[in-house]
Amino acid sequence: MEKQLQQFEFWVYNDITGLDDRDAWLLKEARDVTRHAYAPYSHFQVGAVIRLVNGEIVAGSNQENAAFPAGLCAERVALSAASSAYPDVPVDTIAVSYNNMHGDSDHPISPCGVCRQTLAEYELRQESPIRLILGGLSGKVYVISKANDLLPLGFSASDMTEK
Repeated sequence: MEKQLQQFEFWVYNDITGLDDRDAWLLKEARDVTRHAYAPYSHFQVGAVIRLVNGEIVAGSNQENAAFPAGLCAERVALSAASSAYPDVPVDTIAVSYNNMHGDSDHPISPCGVCRQTLAEYELRQESPIRLILGGLSGKVYVISKANDLLPLGFSASDMTEK
């Protein structure tokens, strides 16, 4: 038997003022995009804003559905919009924010498991990392260098190939 340790590093900022101007702008946009969420069931509005390597900006918000769990997360909405509008342009950074209408929105949240898998596959497909900026409407901000760090021991297409 062998014990292994999986770790990753990320940066923690006290608030948005610690970010450089480009990252702060992206997070502010994600905060603003939460207003476009359709979240009548959870009352948890999420906004995601993507900066592509060519500088284009694409946004998405969560879209719930009474036929739960048929809704879509903000991250996947934004990624789908980006890959549809700019199919060959890699994602550089994605900022994610939220508005919890039943509580505080003052700390970073992390993408769900499905979004982690989707982000990890995008990284593999584009052969470059996707930075994440995670923050609420206020409070601390996390910056993660590559999305794949959020999915240790992840499943990928290489697991399904013949050996």
